[in-house]
Amino acid sequence: MYEHEYEQFIEKVKQYTGIDLAQYKETQMKRRLQAFYDKKGYTSFNQLYLAMVKDKKLLAEFLDRMTINVSEFYRNRKRWEVLEKEILPPLLQKKEPLKLWSAACSTGEEPYTLAMILSKYLPLSKIRIFATDIDESALLRAKTGIYHERSLQEIPDEMKKKYFFQEGKQYILSDEIKQTVVFQKQNLLADSFLKDYDLIICRNVLIYFTEEAKAMIYSKFSKALKNGGYLFVGSTEQIFNPSLYDLKNQQSFFYKKTSGLPLIK
Repeated sequence: MYEHEYEQFIEKVKQYTGIDLAQYKETQMKRRLQAFYDKKGYTSFNQLYLAMVKDKKLLAEFLDRMTINVSEFYRNRKRWEVLEKEILPPLLQKKEPLKLWSAACSTGEEPYTLAMILSKYLPLSKIRIFATDIDESALLRAKTGIYHERSLQEIPDEMKKKYFFQEGKQYILSDEIKQTVVFQKQNLLADSFLKDYDLIICRNVLIYFTEEAKAMIYSKFSKALKNGGYLFVGSTEQIFNPSLYDLKNQQSFFYKKTSGLPLIK
């Protein structure tokens, strides 16, 4: 009975919101769902679904809880140093502007980190970063650009001083950095991707997906990259068979698009 109700619930959520919870690892998703409806005082998935249809605020809170929004500036800082010193310099030698995408960007720390790093090489007026997430409330917070001090634990002091204004325990990001990023809602599983990216960053998100979902997204990322472009993944997201996706392991957690190898269809 429980399994049948759970399956009905995720199917209804998919039809209502477009978000397919079945593509997330089932044990983790069930644990988050049960904790959420227990906290809200419901005793079944069906009760929760009916309540969310009536209460848009509850629905928004549910989506925020189910989609993973844990981020910080310069997360795993040594990986960003590799990007800055080894990956970006050859890309920046190209004549045309770089096409950059932060996928599943959460509350914006990731694309803004990229903008700060690029500011060492380019004037901010020349930097444009496309950033997407499925969670509209996270995107709203990203556009606002106000962060708690815990999000800035790894950021270099010079960047904190240059691009943030402190107000109590909150840090307000400068407009000049915010203007480098264009945010948009996107479902990585269901939506099509733009093409010809030089760099795609998608970190600490796909670990929550099933193996089938990860394979589909890696294939879509590969097709969205230019030949010679890079996919930058999280520290727990090593791709074990990158050649299946027309990718080559260039550095730890950096995969380069190479032509001539078969893609998963």
